[in-house]
Amino acid sequence: MRLDRYLFFIRLVKSRTLAQGLIEAGYARIDGRRAIKTADEVHVGSVIALPLRGRVLVLRVMALPARRGPASEARLAYEEIDEGGGAT
Repeated sequence: MRLDRYLFFIRLVKSRTLAQGLIEAGYARIDGRRAIKTADEVHVGSVIALPLRGRVLVLRVMALPARRGPASEARLAYEEIDEGGGAT
């Protein structure tokens, strides 16, 4: 799944355009490498890092959602990882 679409579907950004702006500015990373295209692919198990709401958010992809559903559904698609490497 495209990174911009994934970020929008899991409700981390309000629009795909905002997701594309983060990615094109060079702020997003997938598995430790800088995402350079909005179409960079994420897979189950990928680790995504990006600055959001005044901190760096690191998350592991747990599922690839088929739609932008309610927040409770979106939350099941990822697991937040703390800076020490463990899940929260």
